[in-house]
Formats: sequence, structure tokens, C-alpha cells
Amino acid sequence: MIKALIIDDLEQARTTLKKDLSIYAKDIEVIGEAEGVVSGAKLLRTVQPDILFLDIQMQDGSGFDLLDILPEINFKIIFITASDAHAIKAFRYAAIDYLVKPVDPDDLKAALQRFRENYLNEDAKYKLLSDSLKNSERPTKRLALHAQDKINIVNIDEIVRCESHINYTTFFFIDGARIVVTRTLKDFDDLLSDQGFYRVHQSHLVNMKYIREFIKGDGGYLLMTDQSEVPVSVRKRSVVLEMIGAL
Repeated sequence: MIKALIIDDLEQARTTLKKDLSIYAKDIEVIGEAEGVVSGAKLLRTVQPDILFLDIQMQDGSGFDLLDILPEINFKIIFITASDAHAIKAFRYAAIDYLVKPVDPDDLKAALQRFRENYLNEDAKYKLLSDSLKNSERPTKRLALHAQDKINIVNIDEIVRCESHINYTTFFFIDGARIVVTRTLKDFDDLLSDQGFYRVHQSHLVNMKYIREFIKGDGGYLLMTDQSEVPVSVRKRSVVLEMIGAL
């Protein structure tokens, strides 16, 4: 059985989550619960979970306050949050799962499926999340990518382009490296569109600073600095030309 803890200051929220877990995740056993930072820290000193469901805002502090107390994070975290746009974007940069209250059972099942497929140490991801939250005034420069065998923390500035294939996205880097992740291109378009990236085609997202040339023949395509050729859709062509002209 997978051992779980729930830390949330609302008793009803804890009760509802336990009920949902009993229905949708019969391989998960809730072995303890707490209502705040202090009681949660005490619980984590005595009980080692595989997965922690952690509320962000509680009466005596935040979930981040609790994690900062811990010497290391060697369990999976699924944050439970209200609809906070900045916090949610930070979670996505760090590839950390979150659930928005009230918790949707389908979102819960999806988060637990990712847990079963990627049971990995959270330390690197949490450090990236913490950095993103503490430096909200400047763009996040790093991104967590879940590959099949590990989590890669990459520099966004080193990404040349992204290419999708069904539900997979391949990242291409300036040094020639490639990383394949099981997330859609739309997820990364939403994250990177304000960092100099533009979706020039349904299957292609490019870092504008690595464009070398726009070739008008063959329907129009971009030649990137890594010598890759990226098609440009007809409806994006005028926007791409305008953006290149502004570089």
C-alpha cells in the first residue's frame, strides 16, 4: 500500500479527500492527518509517508513554511490550493502536482497516476518552485521536465524549440541535447509564450532568439541556429514575419 498524509486546516476538506481516495485510489492508505504547520511538522517527524497532500494556506502558516522546516523532502507532494494564478504557474514550471479546491475527482486520479509513474525525489522540484514563488517579479529562468527516467531542471534560455507528437513533446537544446516528456505542446506554449517563445505551427514552438532565417519557399519555414527546419503555418506566417522584423 502507498502511505499518505493529509495536512489541511479544514476538517471537511480532509474528510472529503479521504473519501475520494477510498473510492478512486484503493492502493493508498491514509496513515495520518494534521490541521496546520505545527501539527504537520510534528506528524512528519514520527511518520514517513510516500505521498503528502498539503494545503497551502492554513491558520498558522503556509504549506511552504512547513516544507522549509524539513531537512529533506523524500516523499511526493501534491499541493491543494485555491485558484491562485501565480502559484499555479509556479507549480507548472516546477512540474509539481496541485489540486484546486474543491478537488475534482478526475484531477485527483490524474495526479495519482503521475505519482505512480514518476515516484521520484521532490527536492529539486521544490527548490525550483520556491525560487519561482519568491521571485515573482522576474521571469522564471528554469523549467522542470519529466523524462522517462529522471527529472531534468533546464535553463529556458538554452531551449531552441519544442516539437509535439500526439501527447509527447520533444525539447531541443542549443548543445544538441533532446528531452522527451509526456505533456502536450499546449502546456508549454502557455508557460513559455511570455518568455520569447512563439507557436509557429500546431506542432512547433520556437525560441525566437534562435531563428536564423525565414525561407519563403516550400510554404515557408524557419531555419534555426541548430540547422533544424521548422514549418510555419499559413495563418501564422504574417505574425512570424512581423516578429522577426522586430528582433
